[in-house]
Amino acid sequence: MGLRGRSNLEGEHFFFVTTTVVNFNNVFTNDLYCDILVKNIKHYQESYNFEIIAYCIMPSHFHWIVKTDPVSGTISSIMRDIKKYSAWDIMDQLKKEASPLIKNFTCYIKECQKHRFWMPRFDDDVIRDQKMLWTKIKYIHNNPVEAGIVGNPKDFKYSSARNYILNDQSVLYVEKSWVGIEII
Repeated sequence: MGLRGRSNLEGEHFFFVTTTVVNFNNVFTNDLYCDILVKNIKHYQESYNFEIIAYCIMPSHFHWIVKTDPVSGTISSIMRDIKKYSAWDIMDQLKKEASPLIKNFTCYIKECQKHRFWMPRFDDDVIRDQKMLWTKIKYIHNNPVEAGIVGNPKDFKYSSARNYILNDQSVLYVEKSWVGIEII
């Protein structure tokens, strides 16, 4: 898969990323599948040495802001591995449970894969300044409220709003020191 002009991002380190389940299937309404994604994020965080600034796992997609370490890996390599291996683990779990959701991931395209969990590619924006960082953090934290899932951002288990408001690092560790610091 091509890098879609990502060669011009070599000097960038802060990214707002969104990736979505195929056909917007609501898989992440179940803690088990959220925990599988979290486990994969933690695993690749060790491999690629990235910092999580904010995140939210919504029913059909997830958003996050990450600071990459270009020596350890690019945003493309991080997302490739998280998507690939979380998909395998979630698909295995769906099969094990004989979940009716499994039929939603059967590919009807001419590819070597039998199933596709994530939509191809991911969306990303380079975070260029403090204002953009705060705008994206607010968007991420208010996403479950806007979707009608919770009334208050801190009440959503799979969101860094809990890290910021309650100092709860139990799901994913969020590096909060970048907030309030000029990003260069």
